[in-house]
Amino acid sequence: MTQRIAFQGELGAYSHQACRETRPDMAPLPCRTFEDVFAAVRAGDADLGMIAVENSTYGRVADVHSLLPRSGLHIVAEAFVRVHVNLLGVPGARLEGIREAHGHPVILPQCAGFLRTHGIAGVSSSDNARAAREVAEVRDPARAALASDLAAEIYGLDIVAARIEDHDTNTTRFLVMSRDADMTRRGGDGMITSFVFRVRNIPAALYKAMGGFATNGVNMTKLESYMVGGRFTATQFYADVEGHPDDPPLARALEELDYFTDEITLLGVYPADRRRF
Repeated sequence: MTQRIAFQGELGAYSHQACRETRPDMAPLPCRTFEDVFAAVRAGDADLGMIAVENSTYGRVADVHSLLPRSGLHIVAEAFVRVHVNLLGVPGARLEGIREAHGHPVILPQCAGFLRTHGIAGVSSSDNARAAREVAEVRDPARAALASDLAAEIYGLDIVAARIEDHDTNTTRFLVMSRDADMTRRGGDGMITSFVFRVRNIPAALYKAMGGFATNGVNMTKLESYMVGGRFTATQFYADVEGHPDDPPLARALEELDYFTDEITLLGVYPADRRRF
């Protein structure tokens, strides 16, 4: 039986592209929301979930880091996927005739310069692939979608302008989620450990908590904060660090972190994608 991998969006979304590039042997399962992806994996309707977490141009994908600790799943891999933004129109559409380009709010800033130069209005859509599907259905040559080559292929659209992203390194990082944790050492580029924590309510707690990583020579590649529980005083931190929890330097750093925190939740231990470097 073919395994399935769930992703947020419709067929042709960049998350679908990530599934095809990194798990080509698995059948894609489109889901409406991130929560639906998590639910599909928890229920066994999918074996893995592909979750977009940040883009090199746009930044963090809203709400994802706050959803991960509540997902009940584990990060087992990461994938860095080069995102090429294309202007897709109905067959025969010409660039000079396009007045609107529909795309997800995350993708609009990634090609803002191109749209401004050509006098095209960016219009928000819930999903890039959905925008492509709707352009194909409406068949208005003045309306276009900002989407992938894959979306053009699926919905029978022309690539009116290819690779219009403002930065030639435009990349999205995805996390692969599973019901089961995998703590084995794997891959050839080292390991990444992801976790969330809340600091104790004492002076300089965050400074002291972070000190263990510095003194033990552990490289922290990400540290982000966000509010929890609807209170300004309840702050949770998401962190990615290089290394495996069994590595002595990271083990010591996590032990020191535990002293200054009320709660630590391990989200996953997984191999670093070689494109990270």
